[in-house]
Amino acid sequence: MITRVYLKDCLSFNEVDLEFKNGLNIFTGPSGAGKSILMQAILSLFALSDVKAKLGEVQLDNLKFSDDTYDISFDDDIVIKSIKKDKVRYFLNNQSISKKNLNDFSTKLIKHLNLKDTSEFDSSKLIVFLDKLTAKNNREFIEIKNSFDSLYIEFLQIKKELKKISEDENKLEDLKEFAKFEIDKIEQINPSIDEYEELNLIKKRLSKKEKIEVAIKKASGIMEFNQNVVNVLELMEVDSSFFDEAMNELNNVFEKFNDSLYELEDINIENVLDRIEKLSALQKRFGSIEECLKYKEQKKIELESYENIFFQKEKLEKRYASINEELLVLSKQISIYRKKTSLILEKKINEYLKFLYLSNAKIILNEKELDSSGIDYVLFELNSVTLETISSGEYNRLRLALLTSMSEFDIVDNGILFLDEIDANLSGKESDAISKVLIKLSNSYQIFAISHQPQLTSSANQHFLVDKNSGNSIVKLLNNKERINEIARMISGENITNEAIDFAKNLLK
Repeated sequence: MITRVYLKDCLSFNEVDLEFKNGLNIFTGPSGAGKSILMQAILSLFALSDVKAKLGEVQLDNLKFSDDTYDISFDDDIVIKSIKKDKVRYFLNNQSISKKNLNDFSTKLIKHLNLKDTSEFDSSKLIVFLDKLTAKNNREFIEIKNSFDSLYIEFLQIKKELKKISEDENKLEDLKEFAKFEIDKIEQINPSIDEYEELNLIKKRLSKKEKIEVAIKKASGIMEFNQNVVNVLELMEVDSSFFDEAMNELNNVFEKFNDSLYELEDINIENVLDRIEKLSALQKRFGSIEECLKYKEQKKIELESYENIFFQKEKLEKRYASINEELLVLSKQISIYRKKTSLILEKKINEYLKFLYLSNAKIILNEKELDSSGIDYVLFELNSVTLETISSGEYNRLRLALLTSMSEFDIVDNGILFLDEIDANLSGKESDAISKVLIKLSNSYQIFAISHQPQLTSSANQHFLVDKNSGNSIVKLLNNKERINEIARMISGENITNEAIDFAKNLLK
């Protein structure tokens, strides 16, 4: 619930600092005092209205709510702030938050019911309410609904796969041709790992071949002086074996290189260079020959899958049709349960409507195309006419009857409810009826409302007066004596009569 609201420099309000309790919180006051401004300012703290205050803060507790995104655990206190300078900035528990994200967050906590908001009668919401009510103490329905939900997830997945196959089919020939082209292009070159390095080594050796041959020829002249060196060493009585070994080693090196040159005789340098260029292009495209070969295998697998796509599609289509039939059977079973439950909910709503001086609400379940909620589309009628044609007063009372019925069945989460002009233009008996229904509803919601009638005002757990003096608006919590005077003013006008005071006292009793 909201425990405190603080506003600074909010249009005609210099400062507002209010503490709230659970239950029914009512704001009254003369026309033009700023009641609507105050209500909108409180809603703006939840990003549900435009911010007017330069500084605002709202504190909440006991929400039975958790949100991992903002690190909020069950039963944590929440503080929301807004600061308006050049632009508006919002903070949730001292974390900066965008207006959109705060709005999304707030709608999980706050219901703001106004004449523009018809969401309570959205078919999707009503389906959820019906399912919650049906699921209470009805294990068979829960099992059927769980089977439907899990099967529908598979249904959507197969539908997605079939859509992709259908898209692939349209370009299947192009894909097949491209895969074949890529495979053929690589296989024509037929690269092998390490081949590029080996060819570059050959290229390097071929480029040095002539230079080395000339150099060896020149260096081979040393062999002609071999015996002269041996003779000198013998005359010097020096063992010539070291020289013989060195010369033999040199001769072996020359002969070994000459042998390798013979191996290169049959190699065509142009073919080597052409091969290196092709391998280089593959390396440049794929990063390495190894990656190139992996890509080729991948394309082969893709080509095989394209060839098998017809069989895959046929298999999926059979499963899709089978699941669709199963879902239709389950959804019809679910619909039977919903229709029975809708009669129970309809009866309860009409009980409240009778109390609110209305009657004949009808919940109609029409059949629609199968989707995640089944085949049911829910419509509301009042006295055999659609909700678009009923008056605002009738609409408000019908909405209260729906909310209170769901609250009584315990199929709504506790929360905070803001009501716009809930008892405007109503007779005394209608206003009295609404006040009694709101008292019932306040067991599930903390309610904030502006009241124009003494009946609802006298039912408040907290009564706040909004007044204006010299252009400045103020708001204060009234004690019992002040409440009597304010209710008497609502009855008789600015000139309060003794009869109005007596009537106010009786209402408060």
